[in-house]
Amino acid sequence: MRIAKFFVALTAAALTLAACANQKEPAEKAVAQIESALTEIRADAEKYAADDLKSLDDSVAKLKAGLAHQEYSSVVTGAPSVASAVTALKETTAKAKADSEAIMAAAQAEWTELSANVPPLVDAIQTRVDTLAKSHKLPKDVDKAAFETIKTDLETVKTEWTDATREFTAGAAADAVRKARSVRAKAEEIHAKLGMNS
Repeated sequence: MRIAKFFVALTAAALTLAACANQKEPAEKAVAQIESALTEIRADAEKYAADDLKSLDDSVAKLKAGLAHQEYSSVVTGAPSVASAVTALKETTAKAKADSEAIMAAAQAEWTELSANVPPLVDAIQTRVDTLAKSHKLPKDVDKAAFETIKTDLETVKTEWTDATREFTAGAAADAVRKARSVRAKAEEIHAKLGMNS
């Protein structure tokens, strides 16, 4: 009887080991596929969906811990949902990247227009300010204090344009365009105050 129980226990242990061994390869393969798919999108995901990537990294770490603890069955069971999350992250990242690229393209197009119009406007204002300063004859509705304010505002406009240009060069086109719009509005206001619109 003891021998029979021993053989039953031995057979059960052998079957358990065989079952684990049968699950090991699929578990390792599933984790490897998930890691490979995640590696393909990691750079973009870090930029466009960092929070989702962090959550997914945590899920992959749990699967890898399951492998390390030889819990192959739970890894095989959990892998499909993690693989689905990788697919979802890939789609989310692709959409966010496409949206970002569209915004960047629009910003670059607007920057081209602004950079063609704002510097000549600022140059024209500077020429007018220099001429008025030399002639000591100010336009109607501009007294000496207002003229000093205009000169200060013009220097601010030039500084802000330089900042916008620096931002655009650094790759922050959307921020540069927002700043450049503000510069153009201020320059147009100065232009009007100096009576240059007529």
